[in-house]
Amino acid sequence: IRLATSRTFEDVAELLWTGGFPAPSQTRAPWQATPAALAAGRAAQAALPAATLPLERFQVIVPAMAATDPLRLQLDPAAVVAAGRSIIAGLVDCLPLAAPDSPGSGYPNSGYPNSGYSGADYPIADRLWPRLCERQASPALRRALSAALILLADHELAASTLAARVAASVRADPYAVVGTGLGAMSGVLHGGASLGVETLIAAARGPQDVPQVVGELLRRGEKIPGFGHFVYRSGDPRAVVLLGLVRRAAPKSGQLAVAEAVLAEVRRKSLPEPNIDFAVATLARVAGMVPGAGEAVFAVARTAGWIAHALEAYAGGGPLRPRAVYTGPPAIIDP
Repeated sequence: IRLATSRTFEDVAELLWTGGFPAPSQTRAPWQATPAALAAGRAAQAALPAATLPLERFQVIVPAMAATDPLRLQLDPAAVVAAGRSIIAGLVDCLPLAAPDSPGSGYPNSGYPNSGYSGADYPIADRLWPRLCERQASPALRRALSAALILLADHELAASTLAARVAASVRADPYAVVGTGLGAMSGVLHGGASLGVETLIAAARGPQDVPQVVGELLRRGEKIPGFGHFVYRSGDPRAVVLLGLVRRAAPKSGQLAVAEAVLAEVRRKSLPEPNIDFAVATLARVAGMVPGAGEAVFAVARTAGWIAHALEAYAGGGPLRPRAVYTGPPAIIDP
């Protein structure tokens, strides 16, 4: 949790992959995809309908990039770490700009025209922002996005991580590992839950509409998305950190007021505390990001964790192969 306010996403990824932070004097390895990978990824997602969500774009970008990498089955640690940097950079840089026609200074629409970065030297958070949001980032909101990437980078054996680890255990290449994780993550009971929260917040014109919106959700027999967690029974500490950053970044936001009203309504009904999906969706709505931005932040962040788990699985002895126990009716054998 402390890392979210003191380190960069790249630092945390390097920690997951190598076991340590890069030395201050060490030149950081480039976080960029090859020109061929970028061309393939951009062409693949460009053919999709305009309303396609970012996560759905990722699911075509990754295999397109993989097809350009003839050494993707080189699975020694250094090669896998290099592939991880390339995949994460490609996920971000292959997405279309949220405002493609807006004038930019330095890196397009970054909000940091005088930062001294150019092209692939920009931090991942800076490069992701203009892909998800038409507005330029205030320093406080950019910090919140960076924190979200760090908080979501890994979380032990969540469903997507387990799926990715199984793929790695049979020596699937890093692109296939990430593709497997993306498929599992898209479920509404996992990373896809943030899209439900975005929809919930967007359905209310203001805080006064929240009781009706929540009530209609419950009348349809649906759960309120973004609340409760399998691991955190008394509240998700990641959500506490991220919501605190969003509140400090945009205390007068109307979308934050709606999110706060949702929190109050849920607590009034003594339901579980908010989780990280609620927090990242609140960030997306307050910042004015495109629909599905929360899923995109989750996917980019968690790719770092999937690569870390792949490194462990590649070093393991063999396939992760659970056994099944038959519990159906006894077999009838006709003599």
